[in-house]
Amino acid sequence: MAQNFDMVVIGAGPGGYVAAIRGAQLGLKVACIEREHLGGICLNWGCIPTKALLRSAEVFHLMERAKDFGLSAEKIGYDIDKVVERSRGVAKQLSNGVGHLLKKNKVTTIMGEATVTGKGKVSVKTAKGTEEVSAGSIIIATGARARELPGLEPDGKLVWNYKHALNPPHMPKKLLVIGSGAIGIEFASFFNTLGADTTVVEVMDRVLPVEDAEISAFAKKQFVKQGMKIMEKAAVKKLDRAGNKVTAHIETGGKVETVEFDTVISAVGIVGNVEGLGLEKLGVKVDRTHVVTDEYCRTGVDGVYAIGDVAGAPWLAHKASHEGVMVAELIAGQKPHPIKPNSIAGCTYCHPQVASVGLTEARAKELGHDIKVGKFPFVGNGKAIALGEPEGMVKTVFDAKTGELLGAHMVGAEVTELIQGYVVGRTLETTEAELMETVFPHPTLSEMMHESVLDAYGRAIHF
Repeated sequence: MAQNFDMVVIGAGPGGYVAAIRGAQLGLKVACIEREHLGGICLNWGCIPTKALLRSAEVFHLMERAKDFGLSAEKIGYDIDKVVERSRGVAKQLSNGVGHLLKKNKVTTIMGEATVTGKGKVSVKTAKGTEEVSAGSIIIATGARARELPGLEPDGKLVWNYKHALNPPHMPKKLLVIGSGAIGIEFASFFNTLGADTTVVEVMDRVLPVEDAEISAFAKKQFVKQGMKIMEKAAVKKLDRAGNKVTAHIETGGKVETVEFDTVISAVGIVGNVEGLGLEKLGVKVDRTHVVTDEYCRTGVDGVYAIGDVAGAPWLAHKASHEGVMVAELIAGQKPHPIKPNSIAGCTYCHPQVASVGLTEARAKELGHDIKVGKFPFVGNGKAIALGEPEGMVKTVFDAKTGELLGAHMVGAEVTELIQGYVVGRTLETTEAELMETVFPHPTLSEMMHESVLDAYGRAIHF
């Protein structure tokens, strides 16, 4: 006999488990189905463990610079197994925490693989057999996985995807990273900092191609200074694997060159987990592996919603969580505001960090805005110099007529923390006037945010 619920969530990643908890808070009877790990890819194999790895690399980098701070550190080294062990421990701790939160909020957790068999009906294959559940509303939150290109498929030994890179079988000596989006450039930054001879190949005309062009150029300059080789407008056509080596055939400028590596990381995008869910029979539209939804994450099929990575870009955990809250509130009869994609920040935790929200300068011009642009360098900020992090910049883009903050773009130390100030500003529909009148604490990195705004209007003080 089927268990009956008000809401069933398929997937317990940052979208799914948050939706389940919010639904339970609102008095709904909720079930959350997960086939592998509570917390999903983000918590177990993405956002969290990669940040733990990158923190180890950051500390190692600072240890190497000890003399810059009047300190001494001898025989500096690392144990890659211990670095990975710490990362996995952080992920496990938080995954266990998700289980506790679901239990605390009286969400029924079912471990198994779900298929929607009809209107409001879900069949779950569990370790004990098949379990049937029903609900008035179903939320698809199944996430996404790494895209695999023909000839570049990972094998876990010589060619890795993000899971292999998080639990590496060896420390790369000569590394090729295919793709310079957030995933690719973060792994490139991690392994390069620990001493790998790192090459990044990007098919687009610049690294971090979704970022503002000026920010991408600044970041590239820093990567090259750190020893990375960056190949833009380039494509890996083939990988020849033999013994402990991989020969990459890299096409650039119409010519193909062959380069030998011991390790390759493929980070060429993601595909939505839409298979086996029964979506086609329900009439749910899927476009290029992603469920098609409206601004409220409705699929067009009554009672079926899709959130997070499976519902398309931007592929960000915080976007998934916010969508989960919105949909749960919608199901509970409330009237939440729809998500505004242009007010969702993107953060990349390479060294230096990159963060942005809203329109790039080029996109603002394409949309016909008459704009004012402000910039401020880290080298003009007292806190940045005191931290020993003078490389970076903050850039703001305003509508010249209305003063609307159209976009903000940053590269440098801790910018992934700073960007939220501009996100709040955009949510509150702040203009340049309010930002200019806001008092920023001193000495902080956040003062650069103020100076960038002032610079857009010819009023910067410290540069």
